[in-house]
Amino acid sequence: MVTINPYQTYQQNSVMTASPQELTLMLYNGCLKFMKLAKRAMADKKIEEKNTNIIKAQNIIQELRSTLKADIEMSAGLEQMYEYMYSRLVEANMKNDVSALEEVEELMTDIRNTWKQAMALVKK
Repeated sequence: MVTINPYQTYQQNSVMTASPQELTLMLYNGCLKFMKLAKRAMADKKIEEKNTNIIKAQNIIQELRSTLKADIEMSAGLEQMYEYMYSRLVEANMKNDVSALEEVEELMTDIRNTWKQAMALVKK
């Protein structure tokens, strides 16, 4: 007998019914979540858990990069920012550098907050 987890069902439905803007916001939030988990794992000296969560954050940044549209002027700046953040996460992972992780977390928080503001303006 298969047990259905209602939370997983809710998550799947949220993703399947989300607008592209909401999906981008979910990616930003997911990236921040994985960086927080990695930071906690660093503090607890859980190297494998740190590595797993930083790689998840890197994968999200790669996904965000793949969604950029070359014909939009702002995309070039975001491309550079995502590339920088990705390389800083690699450094944070290799050197157990919590300050590099926090730097990326701060940048991602700023981008996410700006995205949320833009979404709110569009809805008005």
